[in-house]
Amino acid sequence: MERYQEIEQSIITRYRKTIWSRFTKALKEYKLINEGDKVAVCISGGKDSMLLAKCIQELSRHSKIAFEAEYIVMDPGYNEKNRLKIEENARLLNLPIKIFETNIFNVVTETDQSPCYLCARMRRGFLYDNAQKLGCNKIALGHHFDDVIETTLMSILYGGEIKAMLPKLHSNNFDNMQLIRPLYYVKEKDIKAWAQYNELEFIRCACRFTEKVDDGSMDSKRFEIKNLIADLKKTNVNVEYNIFKSIYNVNLDTMIGYKTDDVRHHFMDDYID
Repeated sequence: MERYQEIEQSIITRYRKTIWSRFTKALKEYKLINEGDKVAVCISGGKDSMLLAKCIQELSRHSKIAFEAEYIVMDPGYNEKNRLKIEENARLLNLPIKIFETNIFNVVTETDQSPCYLCARMRRGFLYDNAQKLGCNKIALGHHFDDVIETTLMSILYGGEIKAMLPKLHSNNFDNMQLIRPLYYVKEKDIKAWAQYNELEFIRCACRFTEKVDDGSMDSKRFEIKNLIADLKKTNVNVEYNIFKSIYNVNLDTMIGYKTDDVRHHFMDDYID
């Protein structure tokens, strides 16, 4: 058996319960991939997107739903080491990637805006654009369960709003394009376990901006939230699931205000004394 086949096999055997079943559950529950879809699987080079690519590749071989997949890598200006690592892993995992070049890192390092925010927006735009050129109607990103609950808490504690991360959404700027998150139910610890079991090494954040920062300040808020959840879990083993469950159980009757389609609503608007 080839090395890549052993890695594929581990997803549907050893990690069937923690990865494969949760991956397929999200697909079915949120109808993420449908008949005739052409999905651009967006690979950053990290563990999450590489696992996502292998899951979708495995699905394409055995699913009763006929769909196509393209495996795309956007190079925002990786250094040579990271670029080579992505290409090496793609060969190891038997992923037929297509790489397109951009100058995003050069742009964001010269801006006065938040470099991470600008980088994320530019990346998303380039991914949609190139996916559309390939005839795709969806892009798939590797966001997982932990991303969902961390984003929810970060929005409350640092954004002053209750905001979640949807498993799929329509693009505002690219007609007939959707973004999907098939790893919505998969936990980060299980992705790490899969990578370690198969002795796989992936790149981490490859941003040229963070390479210049050595004080640990970059992305510190997300690490802070990770640590907060870990501390809470010591006294409440269900804390992760409760945070996740909360985005399904928003009780608007108790909310002072909310907004939808950028329109703000206040409970006093309809309150009768």
